[in-house]
Amino acid sequence: MSQPLIAFRQQSAAHLLANYLNSQHIVATVEPNDASGEFVVLVSDENAFAAARDIADRFIHNPSDPKYQQAAWDNGENVSLRPSGSGFSLSAIMSNALTVPFTSTVLVLCVVVYVLSFLGLFSPIAQHLLMQPLGVLAENNQWWRLLGPAFIHFSVLHIVFNVLWWGMLGAKIERTFGITMLCIVFVLSATISNVAQALFSDPIQGNFYLFGGLSGVVYAVLGFVWWLGWLRPQWGLSLPNSIIGFMLVWLVLGYADILWVNMANAAHTAGLITGCALAGILSLGAKLQKKGS
Repeated sequence: MSQPLIAFRQQSAAHLLANYLNSQHIVATVEPNDASGEFVVLVSDENAFAAARDIADRFIHNPSDPKYQQAAWDNGENVSLRPSGSGFSLSAIMSNALTVPFTSTVLVLCVVVYVLSFLGLFSPIAQHLLMQPLGVLAENNQWWRLLGPAFIHFSVLHIVFNVLWWGMLGAKIERTFGITMLCIVFVLSATISNVAQALFSDPIQGNFYLFGGLSGVVYAVLGFVWWLGWLRPQWGLSLPNSIIGFMLVWLVLGYADILWVNMANAAHTAGLITGCALAGILSLGAKLQKKGS
């Protein structure tokens, strides 16, 4: 019967220790404790419990030792400790932002574009960022417009909803997998969601599509974290079922056309599918890598 060894507030720390214990031939698993909100490391072999406790003590004193991360990599997993933060001081906010530079950059660009639009510069901004028909893009080669609509928002509620979700989910991905992976998720999901929305929209005066927002990307990072939490829970990414349910209900309500806002349903759906697919590809790649090693 498994015995509890130690509990952590950070899921990633629990998985990092469990990976190292397994590398030392001590079978360990991680289970969430819903009552306390902690993640408990369990050891299966009671004869190895004393050795596991010694390892846990050393881990607590130096969790950043490279050998723990190396054990995770050797096991075909990508788990890293996440900064826990230190309150809401300006220095803490800046320090936290520096740990996720791509997440912060996208967030700042969205806010800057919205503020400039609010100050009366929407028209020139839209002229350079709005999506155009693919045939037009093939002629003018302004391919940045495949990403451009992601930075345009039309109301306070619109931008607040999107940047909050992006800030939370994007940071999770960037801290766990690094800036390159989040860039891939962003570029692919923004491109695919904007093209999908264009297929179901009519251009204004034949040149521009009047839609925008980061929500296609938000649904992509949601799907990415959701599916990796399901496929690879040992990687430390997860979302509560309540959040997943809320976002899926919001998606369905958009198709029901009963909300007070116009929803970019095609962009949301395409983004969600893209994020889930990327998570599946990443999980499969890790599995094949582990088999080949």
